[in-house]
Amino acid sequence: MNDDERALPQCLSIAAVERDTGLSKDTLRVWERRYGFPCPKRDSAGDRAYPPEQVERLHIIRRLLDAGHRPGRIVALEPHALRALSAARPLTPSGPSDEPELGRYMDLIARHDIHPLRRALDQAALRLGLVRFVTTVVAPLNIAVGDEWMHGRFQVFEEHLYTECVTGVLRNAIGSIPPPLGAGVPRVVLTTFAQEAHGLGLLMAEALFALEGCACLSLGTRTPMGDIVQAAQAHDADIVALSFTAALSPHVVVAGLRDLRRQLGPKTAIWVGGQCPVLYQRTLEGVLAVQALESLPDQIAHWRREERDVALHAKGA
Repeated sequence: MNDDERALPQCLSIAAVERDTGLSKDTLRVWERRYGFPCPKRDSAGDRAYPPEQVERLHIIRRLLDAGHRPGRIVALEPHALRALSAARPLTPSGPSDEPELGRYMDLIARHDIHPLRRALDQAALRLGLVRFVTTVVAPLNIAVGDEWMHGRFQVFEEHLYTECVTGVLRNAIGSIPPPLGAGVPRVVLTTFAQEAHGLGLLMAEALFALEGCACLSLGTRTPMGDIVQAAQAHDADIVALSFTAALSPHVVVAGLRDLRRQLGPKTAIWVGGQCPVLYQRTLEGVLAVQALESLPDQIAHWRREERDVALHAKGA
């Protein structure tokens, strides 16, 4: 048995790499063909098997994509160049934060003090209100945790630990919001495409939609296109809201949104957000790109005004 064969049991399958990094199988195959990386080994069945050092490199690439870098500029870079590029990023959150205890939260994550972290975040949500909590605590914490991971100070499990904690806080806060009453309530379906595994941004958006009196139906992540369409029709959705990270191929994002727009028809609006650069670099007909979570309440208010104007016009016709 040669060294490569002995090393294979430590390797990850393409499905495992997809789960671990959030990079879709299609993306991994396209990069392999286009950029020569990743370059997996093959197991006895001929299936791709990714060594740990390649998986670690893919994690760094994903983080840089989330920061706005383009795949063509970074995927083929050697590990030392990727680390140098990631080291050039600021360690402090780039977004606004008026939460003075951000450093304390980071310390609690580093010490794995989950129960104190959960209590501190719950208290911050109560103290600041859900909108400010999402935009000035969770959003910058996401950036700070990602930066700590890229610089080797957090491990992957610590990032997952943080995500689970914040998810619990947000779900609890959303559950405490009274259901919307009366006519004219926007009906919103929230999800991600089947290739997108990350759902924290989706949950942050759901919190703001719920606060604005929307009736939300969250499908979670990785929803096939046909299921999105069926859910929108069954819910009589006014808006389908989708979250994207930079891990997805721009082609997959653009082609998927065009297909969804065609299948939904003109009645249902499509709103998109997240850290995928192509959302804001290209204008897609019938798709609203919401780049900042802080602007979501204004966009909902604008939607309500437009719906009211349409109803008044129809009544007067």
